[in-house]
Amino acid sequence: MLAGQGEIPLSGLVGALSYALDIGEGEPPGHAARSCLVGMRIAEVLGLDPQAKSDLYYALLLKDAGCSANSAHMTALFGADDRQAKRTSKLVNWARPFPAFVWSVRTVAPGGSLRARTDRLLAIKNEGEVTRALMQARCDRGAEIALKLGFSEATAEAIRALDEHWDGHGQPRRLRGEQIPLFGRILCLAQTVDVFHRVRGTRGVYRVAERRSGEWFDPELVRALETFRADNGFWASLATPDLRTVEPPDRTLVVDDEHLDRIADGFAGIVDAKSPWTHRHADGVGAVATGIGRRLGLDAGTVRDLGRAAQLHDIGKLGVSNRILDKPGPLTEGEFAQVKGHPVLTRRILERTPCFEELAPLASSHHERLDGSGYPLALTARELSMPMRVLAVADVYEALTANRPYRRAWSTTDALSIIGHDVPRRLDRDAVAALETLVEHRPEPAERSARGFSERQRISAYGDVEVPAPTTTL
Repeated sequence: MLAGQGEIPLSGLVGALSYALDIGEGEPPGHAARSCLVGMRIAEVLGLDPQAKSDLYYALLLKDAGCSANSAHMTALFGADDRQAKRTSKLVNWARPFPAFVWSVRTVAPGGSLRARTDRLLAIKNEGEVTRALMQARCDRGAEIALKLGFSEATAEAIRALDEHWDGHGQPRRLRGEQIPLFGRILCLAQTVDVFHRVRGTRGVYRVAERRSGEWFDPELVRALETFRADNGFWASLATPDLRTVEPPDRTLVVDDEHLDRIADGFAGIVDAKSPWTHRHADGVGAVATGIGRRLGLDAGTVRDLGRAAQLHDIGKLGVSNRILDKPGPLTEGEFAQVKGHPVLTRRILERTPCFEELAPLASSHHERLDGSGYPLALTARELSMPMRVLAVADVYEALTANRPYRRAWSTTDALSIIGHDVPRRLDRDAVAALETLVEHRPEPAERSARGFSERQRISAYGDVEVPAPTTTL
């Protein structure tokens, strides 16, 4: 499906996928692209050479590649939507205790009792070192993703230094001054510029930049920013960011299977890191889906696309709060509505991504069911291709046989029994038969838990299966 497309700009692929990172970071779509335009304008003022500009360009687009690494902990610590907390925290000067305290009071445990909110604030105060370690994990994870995608050490180190501050009070290594890589200093300023430009306009941008010069920001970079204060055309262009105006002309991607697989795998890792309960979920679904596909005799190209779609199928979950993803009990109607939106986000992200756009219908169909009871489009058997049916079965099986916050993993035998109750009404008979032959010799999970009402409700809520009552208690 994707073969033979020749060469495409690497910038187009990464720029499109940065939309997913914006979602995960709680920022409006285009945040990374706008930050990139600001950072590259600063690079132009500084007179950076072409290779440096290229390395910086990709660092700016991938600066939030580690965004999911601390989502679960932020939710647990603040008792709040991780995306909301991340978005509002960017408007706070964390180097100053009072603004940080006010933000924490406004953010923790929304709707909770005074006692609950006080307990959260005390926990935050006592977890300073833990928080620093998590920031380290975020920065290191982002750098790791950049290297995994084939970018330079300079790009990776910039991402690692994203939250370091000129005065040494940043996170996580407390680097100071020129200890911070130049590209990291540019990333810190560029993303702050976009955040404040969106809420306070150009005047607010320069007020914050001047106030934090020598504190958060390298004074030389603030002076570079000052040179285009009056360029109204530039500031207006941020409303509809066009990366083609600044993309490095010397970097193109040859669309070969190995590189596309690397990119799909890298972004799958970003998604799976969002929750401790989905570690390696994409890999698991991919292995099962491709195994089923081969047993059904699907051609090599279709099997390859199945694997990539499996890696990217949950990329829309970056837009779902960890308060929902990690919830130990049944979902409310409103929470389930948010869950049902993640395939829609998956489709939107992939549709705008060169080389992956043709995978969008397949990747976003994993919760559809043959009888039209699935989501988000309530597709029916006539509209569901065999690869779509295979992906749905693979996703159900991997979910059932993995630990979740509301239950332990089901055994292979029990998972197949549960799935069997939805054949052929909701799940494809041939795909399930192929699954059975694929997993018949796999070892069982070491432990099985007691099954309760919340598990039955949660499995149904996620659109995996409707579990008949007699089969839910072991």
